[in-house]
Amino acid sequence: MIEQAIADAPAFSARRVVVRASSLLLAFERIALIGLMYLLTALILVNVVTRYSHFPIYWIDESAVYCVVWLTFIGASAMTRLRLDFAVSMMTERLSTQNQKIAKVIATGMVVVFGVALIATCFLWMDPIGLARAGFDARKLAAETFNFLYTERTQTLNWPTWVVYLTLPIFAVSMTVHGLANLLEDLELIPRTPPKGFQLSELDGVN
Repeated sequence: MIEQAIADAPAFSARRVVVRASSLLLAFERIALIGLMYLLTALILVNVVTRYSHFPIYWIDESAVYCVVWLTFIGASAMTRLRLDFAVSMMTERLSTQNQKIAKVIATGMVVVFGVALIATCFLWMDPIGLARAGFDARKLAAETFNFLYTERTQTLNWPTWVVYLTLPIFAVSMTVHGLANLLEDLELIPRTPPKGFQLSELDGVN
């Protein structure tokens, strides 16, 4: 019995680490979403006022676009943990309770697979190993691999584009962590706990 408890301890710790990481990510995403919403509102208001005053600020439009992009990906990640992503239930609602659980596990597992695949794609795209081999010289990397990610800059803000595109790998990692936490709950390996900081009704849950 003691040996069984020792064998189960690492698995239990790993599960707790995943759920804890998901909870911390969700709390950070909540703060980020609130901040980005305020920032987007401020940018739009400033844009309206300056245009009406005939003194438009040329970089605000691009700032608002990137703000929406980050807001979308961070929100999509949070929706994954909150189980507010879209689901088609025309078939599953006709299945038995046991088969519905199996279908939910399969669907959640596909989310995790997609997240891992997206992480691998972002790794190949951003090519941190190639950048390190090039001595962190963006032009040398572009000449050798035709990857111009680190040499391009945004049009009006003049920011490095890779900074803006960081939302993709961040989204991939956070979605994978949330998907793993959901999968552990669907497999009933851990109890399902309501998220903190989000007021959800029973009708809000889609899957």
